[in-house]
Amino acid sequence: MAMAENKRDYYEVLGVSKTASADEIKKAYRRCAKQYHPDLNPGDAQAEAKFKEANEAYEVLSDEQKKARYDQYGHAGVDPNFGAGGGGFGGFDFGGGIDLGDLFGDLFGFGGFGGGSRRQANPNAPRQGSTITSNVTISFEEAAKGCKKTVKVTKIDTCKECGGNGCEKGTSPETCSHCGGRGQVSQQQRTPFGVINTSTQCPQCGGKGKIIKNPCKKCRGTGFESKAETVEINIPAGIDDRQSLSVRGAGNKGINGGPAGDLRINVNVRPHPFFERDGYDVWCEFTVTYAQAALGDTVYIPTLDGKVKYDLPAGTQPGEVFRFRGRGIQQLNGRGRGNQFVKIIVDVPRNLNSRQKDLLKQFDATLENKPRNNVDDGDTVNDEKKGFFSKFKN
Repeated sequence: MAMAENKRDYYEVLGVSKTASADEIKKAYRRCAKQYHPDLNPGDAQAEAKFKEANEAYEVLSDEQKKARYDQYGHAGVDPNFGAGGGGFGGFDFGGGIDLGDLFGDLFGFGGFGGGSRRQANPNAPRQGSTITSNVTISFEEAAKGCKKTVKVTKIDTCKECGGNGCEKGTSPETCSHCGGRGQVSQQQRTPFGVINTSTQCPQCGGKGKIIKNPCKKCRGTGFESKAETVEINIPAGIDDRQSLSVRGAGNKGINGGPAGDLRINVNVRPHPFFERDGYDVWCEFTVTYAQAALGDTVYIPTLDGKVKYDLPAGTQPGEVFRFRGRGIQQLNGRGRGNQFVKIIVDVPRNLNSRQKDLLKQFDATLENKPRNNVDDGDTVNDEKKGFFSKFKN
């Protein structure tokens, strides 16, 4: 807890209020990431620390479940050990009138422990365990190229203490004397049409055919316990923000020999300070000087594969877009990659000294084909119309 107290408030880290929307949180993170990104601050340990701090804050505040826990409990609520405890189900309280049938009905998707309208016709039939859900946050690059991650999950598994039979060690379930182990009892009912025989679930054993007289103290006779587990998952290249993937058989334990449920992973992708995703294409802006745009130059464009040498042509215009084939994102479960588009931003100099201003004036005086609407001939309206229609025509 002492470590948690030293951490800054995550909302303060990103500079947003607690009522900020998901889009506002995303924009705030991107602003921080761009300010403190290691590529823009090489060798700056303080900037690197703030970049990691922003990543940690975004990972929590972009996840609805983690954000809710953080809002309620602070840093302790998003601690990996949050909610862990002793007992058969990781600290769950079975007191207070909680029905085990309701609890397991929610966990496994059936009602076989308690009764009620949800009871299955055959409580001893195999049933698949329910699906559990976890979240993982990855970087923009990891989403583009794929990666391996480990997630911590808590799931329902066979009780190790009793091996799943629900009995104390040295004891075993006894055959129900009421139904003779069949789980069903016959009843006769006289009607105007004669005697009708019906079979119903045994009220003594709940249809199981067995009675546990000495229940296991760890699982309280259920035969199941909660289990914390670390699962390694392969995240495919090309996955996008808010997409999900499933891990077969990594969910809650099945009943009566039924298969285990699945683990569903919700993927959150941190926004990148430079790149924007459009399907499988990547967009970015690249700033050059006025001289580089006019004269051309050899520049190094950032891509997902590192910096790429590029010969910027002379006369490059502000807002001009260049395409780099195959430098985009890997297609999900397919072949090929998208493209990268680079939009050129021309940095217009400010705060020029007198010599620089004189040089620019001399240069401007040598230009012949100036835009018509920049020439003062007294016909302002026509100049504006000519300039507009000229652009429209082009």
